[in-house]
Amino acid sequence: MEAGMAKEMPGKDIRGHRKRLRKKFMEGGLEGFHDYEVLELLLTLNTPRKDCKSSAKDLLKRFKTLPNVFEASALELQQTYGVGPANVFGIKLIKAVADRYLEQRLIARDVVKNSKDLRAYLAHALGSKPKEVFAGVFLDAKNRVISCEILFQGTLTSSAVYPREVIAAAIEKRAASVIFAHNHPSGDASPSAEDIAITRRLIFALRHVGITVHEHLITASEGFYSFADHGRIAEFNREFEQKNG
Repeated sequence: MEAGMAKEMPGKDIRGHRKRLRKKFMEGGLEGFHDYEVLELLLTLNTPRKDCKSSAKDLLKRFKTLPNVFEASALELQQTYGVGPANVFGIKLIKAVADRYLEQRLIARDVVKNSKDLRAYLAHALGSKPKEVFAGVFLDAKNRVISCEILFQGTLTSSAVYPREVIAAAIEKRAASVIFAHNHPSGDASPSAEDIAITRRLIFALRHVGITVHEHLITASEGFYSFADHGRIAEFNREFEQKNG
């Protein structure tokens, strides 16, 4: 059978099951839902009169986690039995809507004093990507978010992250400060020697043009690493002042 087709169930059973799932969601949100049930709900939106439970479970079996399903390519998703182009559209749309919602919650907010939403956004936007990406969150003089954008992609090395491009982006946005973030697809949020070197290099470069680096966050499936919380940002700022005082 073709990948876009789903397994048949008696129509009455399907309608009753879907009705129960939707009622449960409307009464309590996703509280108490298994991840496969979340996917099942999404698949049902574009799969009328077909059983979607087995396809939802197969997606999780293949991609391991819900975030990995959302990050998978359209081609990869359609290799799962019962998942066709219309289903892929729904999965990709909900991920894009969630990204925009979380990003817009940050705009015009002081994210230095209130970092919970920032970390939620970064975990959602970067945490499950299969390749490393390096993002900049540009802030105004009151630490309110001007914009968030991906600056570099691929394996991060000192030679792959260009301070001149970061400076140009910050000046173009008239940013007073910046927060950096990148992901570790391995799942371990601990900083590498390259991560530390990149952070130091960017802090020094931006300090020369009067732009402050408040933070560099590493996000991974096992959590976050904060350069600020571990004293690294303050350490590099002190070093800069000693060398340029």
